[in-house]
Formats: sequence, C-alpha cells, structure tokens
Amino acid sequence: MIESLLPPHVRSFDTFEDVPFSSLYPEEAALVRNSVEHRRREFATARHCAHRALAALGAPPAPLLATPRGAPLWPASVRGSITHATGYRAAVVADASRVAAIGIDAELDRPLPDGVLESIALPLEQAQVKRHTALHPGIHWGKLLFSAKECVYKAWFPQTSQELEFEDALIRIDPVAGTFSARLLPPALVSAEPELSVFAGRWTVREGVIVTAIVLDAPPSAHDAPAHGPGLLRAPARSLS
Repeated sequence: MIESLLPPHVRSFDTFEDVPFSSLYPEEAALVRNSVEHRRREFATARHCAHRALAALGAPPAPLLATPRGAPLWPASVRGSITHATGYRAAVVADASRVAAIGIDAELDRPLPDGVLESIALPLEQAQVKRHTALHPGIHWGKLLFSAKECVYKAWFPQTSQELEFEDALIRIDPVAGTFSARLLPPALVSAEPELSVFAGRWTVREGVIVTAIVLDAPPSAHDAPAHGPGLLRAPARSLS
C-alpha cells in the first residue's frame, strides 16, 4: 500500500500480517524483551519490514538497533522511517545521498477521540477538516490531519534533534489529489533549518488504514557528495519506531 506514495528511488515493505518474535536478531529482541506482547509483536514485524526494505536497497543484513529515544538506528548511508498501526506495519528507506528527509505514518481510519482535534489542529486546520468532512464524507479527516502532522515530525526530528509541537506546522490537505503540504511556522525553526521548513507529502486510505508519506529529496549538488548518516509534536502515541 505504501509503495504507491513513494518515488522510484525509495524502497519499502509493508504488511497486514505479523511475523514471529523469533524472527528478530538477538540484539533486536533484547530491546523489547520485557515489553508487553502487543509491543513485541509490532516491533518484530516493523523490524521485518525494515530489513526487507533495506535488502531491496542493497544494504547488507544486520541488526537494526535503536537510539536512546527508541528510534531506529539506520545505517549511516540510509534515511528511513517505520510506522505501525493495529494490523498494519511498514518501513521505507532511501540512500541518504539522494534523500534529505523521509517520514511515514499509519493510523486507523477512525474518528479522533473527543477534544483531540482542538488540541492538535490550528484554527485554519480545524476549519479545513470540517469543510472536507462536509464535501468529502467517508474519510476521517481529523485522523488524516493527525497522521500528516506525525509524518512531518518523523521527517523533521531525525535530521534536527529538535522537538516540534503540533501547532508548529500548518497542514493543507488536498482531498482530491491525495497530497498534502506542511509549512513550519515558528521563525526560529524556519531560520535555523530553511531547507526543512516546507514539506510536500502524499496520503492514501485503504483497508481501513490511513497512510501518509513525506520524501524530501536532497539538493542535486548533494547527489554526488559522500552520504552522511542521519542526525536524529509531542502528543498522544508519538513514536519514531
């Protein structure tokens, strides 16, 4: 499902079925050995997706460990992102010399809990959700907005190590084209990271799952430069793993 949102130079793997915990490398299993069964299952399957995507990119087999925050510790020459929703797991990777930032997110296509939209959405975004709901029923636009904001965070944080609040990014969703844009608002963030202040993304809804993706290509001059490893909206269920 996620492959339809990505350019050809990005590799991905997704699945609606979990794999056994025993499929993990021992070093990976140690990261969640004491976690509850649900977490162990989603972790194992997300790592499985990541290994399949990395293999498609040509990376040698190796454990995919984690940063102190729990984010995947990708190989130095790779940009990557993992997501998991109930019943769906996915991973995407790309060569760091070609992609400056990458982020994906998956959420169940269900309503946001009461009060959450007001806590994550700017007034313009709240109005947008109401308008799309009236004109294009059948999709939970508040949840799609939430997913797009999570997607921005996943593209932003690994490259900057700076937190984003939900109100720091303004999202505009095209309900027909299956695209969205994101613009960071705080002047300090924009001036510090101008190349990461505007994002273009794509979205889809299938099998009861909302999936969003952002791929920010590296500047053309960077394609011939040595690849550098990645550097590295607080709210409900935020996770990079």
